[in-house]
Amino acid sequence: MALDVIAEISLYNAGRDAERLQMKYRRMRASDFAFLRGSCHLFFAQLPGEALLLGGKADIPQAWACGDLHIENFGSFKGENRLVYFDINDFDEAALAPCSWDALRLLTSLQVGAQGLQLSENELAALSQVFVDRYAGALREGRALWIERETASGPVHTLLSDLQGRKRAAFLNSRTRLDDKQRRLKLDGKKALAASEAERAEVAALMQAFAKTQAKPDFFEVLDVGRRIAGTGSLGLPRYVLLVAGKGGPDENYLLDLKLAVPSSLMPHLQGRGPQPAWPSEAERIVATQRSMQALSPAFLQTVQMQGQHFVLRDLQPSEDRIAIAAESFKPGELAKKLAQLMASMAELLAWAQLRSSGRRGACPADALIEFGHAQSQWQPQLMRATQACTEQLRADAAAFNKAYDGGAFAA
Repeated sequence: MALDVIAEISLYNAGRDAERLQMKYRRMRASDFAFLRGSCHLFFAQLPGEALLLGGKADIPQAWACGDLHIENFGSFKGENRLVYFDINDFDEAALAPCSWDALRLLTSLQVGAQGLQLSENELAALSQVFVDRYAGALREGRALWIERETASGPVHTLLSDLQGRKRAAFLNSRTRLDDKQRRLKLDGKKALAASEAERAEVAALMQAFAKTQAKPDFFEVLDVGRRIAGTGSLGLPRYVLLVAGKGGPDENYLLDLKLAVPSSLMPHLQGRGPQPAWPSEAERIVATQRSMQALSPAFLQTVQMQGQHFVLRDLQPSEDRIAIAAESFKPGELAKKLAQLMASMAELLAWAQLRSSGRRGACPADALIEFGHAQSQWQPQLMRATQACTEQLRADAAAFNKAYDGGAFAA
């Protein structure tokens, strides 16, 4: 029986903050790619037969998956050692899943995310081939590496080089304002909204208790709190941007991200594929998976509890620190070359993340992933057909959503 897309979207988003939920729906209406970002639960609820076969055969390894891998779920961040890295950066949907599923979602996102780039079908097919070849090749090599400025190439190197010169004061000035030599968040309706007095008090109490467990408690003194606007899929869930004292002085303040952890959209579709770990909380699932898949995790990454709910706390990662897949992002004549370099980097990062987390909490051993890389000719045709089927399904779902949205079905 066909899925009722409109009912599923309404049910999945029920109970979210109304103001930010309307922002989510507006973003989803903007493009098929934005719809993909906001409907991860639909993607896995409607996997085609080819994809299910990819996850059902005994020779498809079970690996740790980001779960919501798409072309904008990679970005730069400062690690715990304060060096800048480029990696997969959102693990809200993380789960133990067939290793091909992350590749499938990323390739689908390439198909719909390249709209407006005026790429031919042959050019898109070539980019997909670059990704698959480099992904399988990195698995065959069996080494989990990483990307930082010195090891990056193409658009990733450009991004990391540009960020090297960014000063903390300039970043703070873009998100805060100085009021009598003290910073306050810009509540501009674009990056942040005002938090209620109750929310501010709850967050302040949480951070006060958290600070007592840290070596430098004064660092986490809360100066301001706002409701954060970021991403697409999670918009409407409790999420806050925190301005904290940091190292002291208005130019040494820090911004932190505090986000509610909810169950992964993949879980209902993984039954019968082996047991999942028994996590103490959804936040533990997210943080533990992120730590095992990344070479180095963002600063301050950890779980906290507020009012009986579990949140993920980390250094705030600006949305600007990603590579936008848009024609204006590249010089004329360089689009195909730069996109190929980007696809190769993303493929390597996925393979390295799976290798790095292999053998942990039920994941297959590294040897199984290496063997999977060697068997590329056996699974590649299925992966490509599944990508096409997922792309067609997503475009049909987006069209149904657009029609319903335009008809007022998602009005506040």
